[in-house]
Amino acid sequence: MSSPQPVHAWDEPEGIAPRGTLVLLPGRGEHGGVYERFGRRIAADGYRVRALPDPSPTPETVTDQAAKLLRDETLPGPRVLAGSDTGALYAAWLAARGTPGLDALILAGLPTAPHALPATPDWEAELDQRTACPTHRGKLASDDAFRRGALTYTDPADLPALEGISVPVLALHGADDTVSPLPAAGLAYRALPGVELVSLAGTRHDALNDVTHRTAAATIVLFLERLRLSPDLAPIAVREGLV
Repeated sequence: MSSPQPVHAWDEPEGIAPRGTLVLLPGRGEHGGVYERFGRRIAADGYRVRALPDPSPTPETVTDQAAKLLRDETLPGPRVLAGSDTGALYAAWLAARGTPGLDALILAGLPTAPHALPATPDWEAELDQRTACPTHRGKLASDDAFRRGALTYTDPADLPALEGISVPVLALHGADDTVSPLPAAGLAYRALPGVELVSLAGTRHDALNDVTHRTAAATIVLFLERLRLSPDLAPIAVREGLV
C-alpha cells in the first residue's frame, strides 16, 4: 500500500474551544496547501481543518486517509467531509458507502460530465476556467507543487451516485463555472433530496478560492453552526417580515 500523503492542518486559535472538524479533499492538480486561505478562515471560527492531497493520482491511499480522520475520535465533532472538483467526487463516494464518523458533506464545483481542454492546454485558459481571484491566480502561478494541465478529463465512470448519501449535504457552485456548468450541477443534485445548493455569483470552478471566497467560507460556517445544533439543520439566522 502507498505511504500516507502529507496533510495540511489549521487549528482553532489558542484559548478557543474547538467546534468541529472539516476534512478537505482537493481537486485535480491541487494539494492541501492551495487551501491555506480557506483553512485559516474556517479555523478562525473554531473548526479544525485537515486538507489532504489531490486523491486522483492515489485514490485508495487518500480516501483511506480521509476515512481514518473521520473515525478519529480525538478530533472534535461534528466531523464533516468537503471536496472540491474531483475531490467532491471522492467525498461523495465516501459518503455514499456510509463511511463511519461522517456527520455531513460539503461539495464544491462537483464535476457533472467529462471535461477536456485542448491537448496542449493554455495555462492562461486554465487559470481563467479555475478562478477570477487575482490573489489565488498568483498563488497557483507561483506554486511549484501545483500540477498545471490537470484540469483535463473526468471519466464518466467516476461520477458519483448521489442517491446513496444519507448525511446532510451543502453544495456550493460557481454561477460562472464553465468546467461544470451550474444548470448541469442542479440536475445532478436533484437525485439528492434535502441538499442545499448555493450558487455563488461571479464565481468560476474553484468555488472555495474565487472572488467570493469570503462568502463561500461564511456559508460553510453557517452550515457547520446549524449542524452543531442538530442534523436537521434548523435555521439560526431567520429573516423576519416587518409588521
